[in-house]
Amino acid sequence: MGIFGERLHHHNLWHLHRRSVAGGVAVGLFTGLIPGSNPVQFFFAALFAVLFKVNLPVAIITTLYSNPFTILPIYAAAYAIGAFVTGEGSRALPRTELNLMDKSIGDWIPALVEWVVSLGRPLLVGLVLLALLLSIAGYVLVRGGWRLYTVYEWRKRAKRRGRHAGKSLE
Repeated sequence: MGIFGERLHHHNLWHLHRRSVAGGVAVGLFTGLIPGSNPVQFFFAALFAVLFKVNLPVAIITTLYSNPFTILPIYAAAYAIGAFVTGEGSRALPRTELNLMDKSIGDWIPALVEWVVSLGRPLLVGLVLLALLLSIAGYVLVRGGWRLYTVYEWRKRAKRRGRHAGKSLE
């Protein structure tokens, strides 16, 4: 984190408000699809959070949606999107076998990398498009949800003040 220097002191990186949290979610959703392990995703989430001045902890935590349990379905969806957009392959995953059960745990990562590389261009295009789609959707949903909650609280407070104002007039 030392490479960021004084840039880490910007208030948007640490405060919880509508724009910085929505931006942090968008950055985390985007960088969560960067191939590699969590430290790689954490680094890019921190880098983009500092560059775009959005909430840093939210960006890093949001990358955790892609994990060993969710990565295969996410990559399958990305491949389907990429195959549809590029016109290469079918909408379903190719018959490339991924047999992890007959391998030791140490051989899983090289086998997974080899499998991902075999999927080629449709996967790469799909990952970029899915990352963009998720980040835009996350940003819009957080901003919209925050706005709905704020309006709800304003109305609740106005009703409460209205009841108290009526009692003081009597």
